[in-house]
Amino acid sequence: MRDLNTVIFDLGGVLIHSTQEESVRRFAQLGVGPDKMPLDKYAQRGLIGDLEHGLISAEDFRQGLSNLAGRDITLDECRWAITGYVGGVPQRGLHTILHLRGLGYRCLLLSNTNPFMMSWALSTDYDGHSLSYYLDECYCSYQIGEMKPSPAIFQYVIDRESISPDQAIFVDDSPANILAAQQVGLRTLLAVNGEDWTDSLLDSLGEEKVIPTL
Repeated sequence: MRDLNTVIFDLGGVLIHSTQEESVRRFAQLGVGPDKMPLDKYAQRGLIGDLEHGLISAEDFRQGLSNLAGRDITLDECRWAITGYVGGVPQRGLHTILHLRGLGYRCLLLSNTNPFMMSWALSTDYDGHSLSYYLDECYCSYQIGEMKPSPAIFQYVIDRESISPDQAIFVDDSPANILAAQQVGLRTLLAVNGEDWTDSLLDSLGEEKVIPTL
């Protein structure tokens, strides 16, 4: 039995290229500038932070955003603004996930995210498939009620998966999240947003760098 059997992926900056600037531009176009809606690369705060923490619903967010804009904003407009973070979906990452699952690894998502982003990721917009096509399970902050880098969100996944932390490797582009994962005993790989992490992951797992096409 192999030492590592589970790979846990972040979404923004790992499975997708993250473009914070485009989301800032879209919110501003809706009438909510960065002074009212500060955005972060890794962990959100304010109204969107409450949404990703599971403290408010999508409808609460829409109403709050409408108040900030001084006009009624639709749920579709909320989704459009938030998904400005999506700068692209690297195909090699998707190929790698399917390759690893074929080798017997369990592949999971653990993301600070929200229902608007996940409505996109779980639709057929994601390379013609739902994100669930590629992953065994999706763990989302707004559903769990915890956000990275809280140790509680990592422990939640460990407990739900019934694994020992040293059986899993966590891939994220946030140094703070990587440190928190290490503190609960997970092995880690720090990715760089916009760069290919696949060979480094395969090296860490001791697997060959031969990725089949979809």
